[in-house]
Amino acid sequence: MSDSLNIFSLEGRVAIVTGASRGIGLAIAEGLVNAGAIVYGLGRTAVYANNDSKVEYIQCDVTNAKQFNDIVESIHKKHQQIHILVNAAGITMPARSEQTPSDTFLQTITTNLTAVYECCRIVSPFMQASQYGSIINVTSIGSLQGFPGNPGYIASKGGLASLTRALAVDYGSKGIRVNNLVPGYIRTQMTEASYQDPAKNQARASRTLLGRWGESTELIGAAIFLASSASSYVTGTDLIVDGGWIVKGL
Repeated sequence: MSDSLNIFSLEGRVAIVTGASRGIGLAIAEGLVNAGAIVYGLGRTAVYANNDSKVEYIQCDVTNAKQFNDIVESIHKKHQQIHILVNAAGITMPARSEQTPSDTFLQTITTNLTAVYECCRIVSPFMQASQYGSIINVTSIGSLQGFPGNPGYIASKGGLASLTRALAVDYGSKGIRVNNLVPGYIRTQMTEASYQDPAKNQARASRTLLGRWGESTELIGAAIFLASSASSYVTGTDLIVDGGWIVKGL
């Protein structure tokens, strides 16, 4: 492998991917392991989607900080290092603002924002000891623009985008980079209902420059870049993978 490609290698890196049981988290976990990383995929469901995968899957509710901490300590005990954390776990509970009860709003914030903070807080000392750290927070184009009918989700992703910048400042001196991976409309189980609705599908596709939805596998390259030494001077920023949604004018 040439030096120019070596910078993308994840050989010997230990990675944790939350939300790895399906969708974007699953795709990223598989992508990182195929790039050479030792990957632990965490998810709420008991069974991992790919029986032939090299990803080590562990059932975990990321809102349970003690459970997550115990898993992280176990991984570190086995490998003596942790290098990469991808926070892909998230929920969406659509309802218009005037119809969203506070408990629904808070549940979304707890999973999509507070739990991510806890995961970062727990993992960061192990990254510092490993002298290498890349945290990738999966946000959304909803962190950059207003969307209707889902205030908890939009607020959580906007807060997460700002949290990333704050942690990039705090962790930079520790050798830990923190960045946002910002998907547009990606076909996953979470978005399948909209994808299968002809009007909604076309409305979303037409907002992009490429004229289509994205696939979860199309986030793998961006994730490998942010996880690897190829992005060694990149921190506190947004890497947008949206088919040109954000930049489209007329």
